[in-house]
Amino acid sequence: MYRIIRKKILNAAVVQMEIEAPLVAAKAKAGQFIILRVDEEGERIPLTVAGTCSEEGTVKIIFQIAGATTYLLSQKREGEFLRDFSGPLGCAARTEGIQKVCLVAGGVGAAIALPVAEAFFRGKADVTAIVGFRSRELVILEEEFRAASDRTFFTTDDGSFGEKGSVTLPLARLLAGGERFDEIFAVGPLVMMKYVVETARPYQIPVTVSMNPIMIDGTGMCGGCRLSLLREGKKIMKFACVDGPDFDGYEVDFDEAIARNRMYAEFERKAYERTCNLFGRAEK
Repeated sequence: MYRIIRKKILNAAVVQMEIEAPLVAAKAKAGQFIILRVDEEGERIPLTVAGTCSEEGTVKIIFQIAGATTYLLSQKREGEFLRDFSGPLGCAARTEGIQKVCLVAGGVGAAIALPVAEAFFRGKADVTAIVGFRSRELVILEEEFRAASDRTFFTTDDGSFGEKGSVTLPLARLLAGGERFDEIFAVGPLVMMKYVVETARPYQIPVTVSMNPIMIDGTGMCGGCRLSLLREGKKIMKFACVDGPDFDGYEVDFDEAIARNRMYAEFERKAYERTCNLFGRAEK
């Protein structure tokens, strides 16, 4: 059992928790993830390690309330326990040898990008962060990104905070103005990452994308997180849980990944509604 030490509401749909898990905290690195279960009957869901504190033995997670399990997780209080909290899993983000990097994050992908930005910043790299949200009330981790980057750009779809429009706008402007990076690290919605790759393509700047497909076991056994990569004219299959979650953005078959992701949307919507209704009745 894993105790919830702290809980913080970041916005109406995003929650931050710090979980007491000393063994995970001692080994986890930026870019890795854990798999948790809320209770004995719960499903397994992957969440990125958003930070650790080795002194307290805690692991920070940030999640968006988007389905049945994340809704149940959001109802947990400080001092309560999670059934399982396994990790760290996946490969750590590669930061060695990179002197100048641009991190591009969209929505709750900011929670994945932040520990990577902090790792680059600690390593003395020049860090540019471009972070986008739909509107001002959904902005999270603003001060944390400013502290972990040399330059920070914020965008919102409606222009209520930062620049109006997509994260690709400041990225395209920087590249067109002659700015060059050793690497661009992108994380967020699949469509966003696809367009980040296309924005960088004319400049031949390496782009790493952090993929978060459906996962069950986190060990490569279930095959649910498989991705198709196009490499030297051939399609090869990889598993996000053990081969990733980071991949060369120019190789990822985004169209296939987007189609696979949509397969579960209706199922998850019904499970979310059913869970919310059951929880509401239990509260009465």
